[in-house]
Amino acid sequence: MSLSFDLLARDGLARRGRIGTAHGTVETPAFMPIGTAGTVKAMMPQSVAETGAEMILGNTYHLMLRPGAERVAALGGLHKFMNWPRPILTDSGGFQVMSLKELRKLDADGVTFRSPIDGSQHRLTPERSIEIQKLLDANVTMSFDECTSWPVEEPEAAASMRLSMKWAERGKRAFSVRPGYGLFGIVQGSIFPALREESVAALTAIGFDGYAIGGLAVGEGQERMFAVLDITVPMLPADRPRYLMGVGRPTDIVGAVRRGIDMFDCVLPTRGGRTAQAFTRRGELNLRNARHRDDPRPIDEHCACPACRHHSRAYLHHLIRAEEILGAMLLTWHNLHYYQDLMRGLRGAIESGGFDDWSAAFEEEQRRGDISPL
Repeated sequence: MSLSFDLLARDGLARRGRIGTAHGTVETPAFMPIGTAGTVKAMMPQSVAETGAEMILGNTYHLMLRPGAERVAALGGLHKFMNWPRPILTDSGGFQVMSLKELRKLDADGVTFRSPIDGSQHRLTPERSIEIQKLLDANVTMSFDECTSWPVEEPEAAASMRLSMKWAERGKRAFSVRPGYGLFGIVQGSIFPALREESVAALTAIGFDGYAIGGLAVGEGQERMFAVLDITVPMLPADRPRYLMGVGRPTDIVGAVRRGIDMFDCVLPTRGGRTAQAFTRRGELNLRNARHRDDPRPIDEHCACPACRHHSRAYLHHLIRAEEILGAMLLTWHNLHYYQDLMRGLRGAIESGGFDDWSAAFEEEQRRGDISPL
């Protein structure tokens, strides 16, 4: 393995681990904030670190279009470019390219597409995706894949998955092995058990430093997602990190950790911060609502983020209504802090052997809902 991965504790299928990279360690279960275009929106890099985040996600597709991977490399790589000295994982660009629909043309070799920014034509192949991620200096490179759409019939899902497996093999050949850097394969197959099994078999035969589960959180719902995890996770190598892509809400994360997942990413905490949505121990709340207008209390009295330590719900409500940038900044910081608190709680529960009790208390608190209005 080019990356190190140590399993420190287990509680049922839930795992507590540590990933070692050239830019530092990542404690798992881990949540990676989204830094798509070289920034976690509405946050300074040091503020992201203060939430407890140890690894962020960048994106091949967005960075290749603007400012360009070669430019980032010439300026010292993505860590230096965005002043984030810690680990970075880069999504391969497959999901974004596949979502372009009328702007792209898929063939067996790769994808040709037009930039939605300026209409210029670009080509992404498994090899080019790997090359771009190396130029960015990603600690974890993701295999270029076709993210299967939803809903989908089994024959279409099978063809998509098998194309991704061929691309995974090509990407593995193109990847430059070096200490502290790794390549993850992505399991596809939608909701079909036989296809997921075939995909795992293909990827483990190729051999990767970690394994991601893709093609979920695309509209299939939590019940179907958990059913896919129940089938897929036990087939993955126990000595490698497991990454559930694009997930999710706090209840999704807790349920996935229960099933043996180690790594997560999602736009929800940062997007929520820009749309008046706060995630809390007692569920989600909308700071735009008039009930917060005269409320001097914090979002969460137990939260140590700057929004909760220094500002009231009334002030945050005002910022949002006035469309002040500070509102998005404070809510984003709160949400990312909450997500990292969630991961700290999960790690501690697994270490102590109390995961079931911890998750039952988490679920009960989520059901209680927000504190009563004044």
